[in-house]
Order: sequence, then C-alpha cells, then structure tokens
Amino acid sequence: MKIAVLDDYAHAALRLADWSGLGEVTVFSDTLSDQDALASRLEPFDIVCLMRERTPMPASLLARLPRLRLIVTTGPRNFAIDSAAAAAQGITVCGTPGRKTTTSELTLLMMLALNRRLLPEVASLRAGQWQSGLGRDLHGLSLGLVGLGNIGRQVATLGRAFGMKVRAWSPNLTAEKAQEGGAELAPGLRDLMAGADVVCVHMVLSGRTRGLIGAADFAAMKPDAVFINTSRAGLTDTAALIAALHAGRPFAAGLDVFDHEPLAVDDPVNDRTLQDAGRLLLTPHLGYTTEATFAVFYRETVAAIAAFQAGRAIRVIAAPDG
Repeated sequence: MKIAVLDDYAHAALRLADWSGLGEVTVFSDTLSDQDALASRLEPFDIVCLMRERTPMPASLLARLPRLRLIVTTGPRNFAIDSAAAAAQGITVCGTPGRKTTTSELTLLMMLALNRRLLPEVASLRAGQWQSGLGRDLHGLSLGLVGLGNIGRQVATLGRAFGMKVRAWSPNLTAEKAQEGGAELAPGLRDLMAGADVVCVHMVLSGRTRGLIGAADFAAMKPDAVFINTSRAGLTDTAALIAALHAGRPFAAGLDVFDHEPLAVDDPVNDRTLQDAGRLLLTPHLGYTTEATFAVFYRETVAAIAAFQAGRAIRVIAAPDG
C-alpha cells in the first residue's frame, strides 16, 4: 500500500515511529491549499495520514481520490474530514489518542507572558534598555474560563495554583459541574467576560459554538484584561477582537489558533502595531506540538494502519447520524 503522511512541518514522523512493513511511505512537510494540486498529490495513495485539521478532507476532494481506503487523523476527532462522504465511498476514518496537558501548559505560558509584559521587556533589553514598565501578578486575579472540559479543568487547576479566582461558563455548564471542575459558575458569557482579568477559551468548535464570542463581548471586558484563545479560531470573531484591542478593551490577547493556517504575513490578525506594543502574542498553533505528543500521534497512527491492514480497524470515527 502507498501511504502519504501530510503536513509534517517538524519532520518528526519517520523519527518518532517505525513505519517498516506497512508499505511505501511518502512524507510531505508542506500544506497545499489548492484542491487541484492536493488531489493530484494524493491520487496515487491508498492511505492518507493527517496532522489534525491542517489539511481538510471535504467531499469534493474525497471524490477525486478513488484509490483511497483509509484516513488516519491524529487526535480522537477531526471536523475537517467529511466522514459521511468518506463512509459513502468506503473509506475508513480512524483517529489516535492524544495527550491532554500540552494545550493547558501553553495557555499558562501565554497568561504569564502577557501579564508580566514579557514581550516588551525582551524588546527593551534587546534595544539596550532596561526595565520599561510593570507587570502584574496572577495571584489575586480573576480567571474566566469559556468551557470547562478536560483542558478547561486543567487551566482551572493551574490558575488556582497561582492564587487566581476561577469562574467558568459554557452553554450547558451547571453549578455542580463547575464546582467539580474547581470553578464558580458565571451566570452568562457576558458576565464572565466583564468580570474577569484573564479570559481563556476552551470549547469544542461546532455549528452551535461558531462565532460564540463577538464584538459586544470584547467591549464588555476590563481595559486591563487579557484574552487568550488556544482552542479554535472559529469560536471568536477574530476581526472584532483586533478592533477591540485597538479600541482598548481588552488590553492584550494571546492567540494560538487562526481562521486560516498557516497564518499569512498579510493576514489582518498579524497586526504588527499591536505585536510591537506587546499587546498581541501570536504563536503558530503550538498547543499540541510537543515531542511527547507527536510520539503518541505517530506511533498510534502506525498502529491504526497495521490494524486496518490486518482487517480489524481501531478507533474508527463514525459518520454523524443523519
């Protein structure tokens, strides 16, 4: 079988897993956004291995890949795959386990960097100057979490460890569940954002949550508040966030996720004025990019391929009902 491994920016796939005996493996370290070019690239392959949502697999692309029999995506789900179209074509879609600590660690890193003014102080030092301002302690600040799932709970734990007061909200969150996750339930999204010194987003992107946070929510934030999104860009109106930063509410933001990835130099979110002022911290979707996580991803991808070839597919991602 011919196997394509896509979007291996870190050149890690062959180093972290043993692909021997599975077939002819070709690794691609770039991302093709043009569907014609992508279809031409993938047409010869029986198996395609994806790195999260870096390369979408819509029905229009799948229809042009008659040889394709298996898609393995890293992580337990991938909404960028049209699983219903895949099932209709007889293509099996499988996932892998992931690690649940990497994104929460990056969230804490952003929280500390923005509140302690790390970026402007580093720039000041490089310019031959010394201390240029004052940061603020996390201790005693109010942390507002939009979402209290696995990652949200970890961030709540980290926040409490730093002496932060933790509140949370999501559409279905109850007071009991919030308490179990180490947070107080906020009565609504706007109330959460208006009262928090730091707001972090940890929700799954779906039709119901897309565009959840908009201009009015940002306008309600404190003028010295920090907003952090390490979840999915589609949960927020990113253009509204950039406008809100220029308007002074919130004071700063950290983004690890973007509407279009990789982020283009001329993308409006890549606002150099805000970045130079230390008010906007952008990272290239690092929430899951650690050595340990990729070792799990690629080793379990190999295991999924081997199981499929043996006639017993594992961790199959079923098409949604209806």
